[in-house]
Amino acid sequence: MKIFKGKVVSTKMAKTATVVVERILVHPIYKKRFKRERKYQVHDELGVKVGDRVSFVTTRPISKLKKWKILEVITDKKKVARKGQKE
Repeated sequence: MKIFKGKVVSTKMAKTATVVVERILVHPIYKKRFKRERKYQVHDELGVKVGDRVSFVTTRPISKLKKWKILEVITDKKKVARKGQKE
């Protein structure tokens, strides 16, 4: 079972959220670090919002693109206050 963590970027579909997972890779020769992003269509029963950090896991195929299910919301966008901002 694969577990990924990512950020919700879209919730425009019914019971589906688009989650971006960002990986940092190192070039084998030049040793430079660079980012790779991939979007996943994830089944959403929890009602997440754009900006939430979530963890999701593989599951049986639900539709053509949905093969993932949200396990938990790691951080809620409303609960996290940025530096210098008041709640």
